[in-house]
Amino acid sequence: MSNFINKLTGTREEKAAGHLKSHTQAIREFQVNHSNRQYVFVDTPGFDETYRSDRDILRMIAEWLEKKYRGNVKLTGIIYTHRITDNRMSGSLCKNLDMFSRLCGDKAAERVRLVTTMWDRVKDTRLAESRVSQLEKNFWKPLIEAGARHKRFEGNSSRCAWKIVQDLNGDGEALLLQEELVDAGRNLNETTAGKALHTQFQKLLHEEKETIKQLQEEAKAQRDPELVRQLEAEQRRLEIELQKTWGDKHKLKVSFFRRIARLFARKTPAVNGHSARSN
Repeated sequence: MSNFINKLTGTREEKAAGHLKSHTQAIREFQVNHSNRQYVFVDTPGFDETYRSDRDILRMIAEWLEKKYRGNVKLTGIIYTHRITDNRMSGSLCKNLDMFSRLCGDKAAERVRLVTTMWDRVKDTRLAESRVSQLEKNFWKPLIEAGARHKRFEGNSSRCAWKIVQDLNGDGEALLLQEELVDAGRNLNETTAGKALHTQFQKLLHEEKETIKQLQEEAKAQRDPELVRQLEAEQRRLEIELQKTWGDKHKLKVSFFRRIARLFARKTPAVNGHSARSN
């Protein structure tokens, strides 16, 4: 998305270690005058961002949207970018799209433009067209049926970017998340997007509990009562996490695998039946 906005604002991209440097770790606003009209473009981080948890990203976006809506500011358009060079819809891309859909809601879908980018890097046109067909008929189908439209950011040019933006005319529309937070007075975890994040969190907890269960069975088979006790303690900790918060699944995922790694690291001296105890 940052590259798209750079073409609209005339900002140059910075590069680091031969790669494009990502600036979007916080919400950024850009004011641009074009054809006797003032535009405000907003760049937001995506979910599965490197430095922030999904919960923090959702809260950041929600706070910004709520503040604007209370100030009677509505979005004229919402642009979702997708690299046409991606050869598959990874789990993180699917999650990003799902959260985006839940933030917008069906009513605001007509203000949504699903923009495919990096057409200038396409080497196999037939393959790229096949990906477009898959996106439109599968992953984007619910949004398109609700009124969203697909646009191609071809040529990686300012002219093409402005053509996409100028297609979004008319009055703004409140997003579902804004209506839920302001009009319905819901807490973030009670919104459609918040509930979806909570469901993802519960799914992760369930997967981690299943992993512990399998490890416990292996530890019992190897007659390792100490490891069994440690795994049971980890399982109890996960139960407490599930009861305590709808919260930070990114942090939970990292800490879980670190804990499991530490448990097995402590058992390393006993591998292959050699005792770690000195005589």
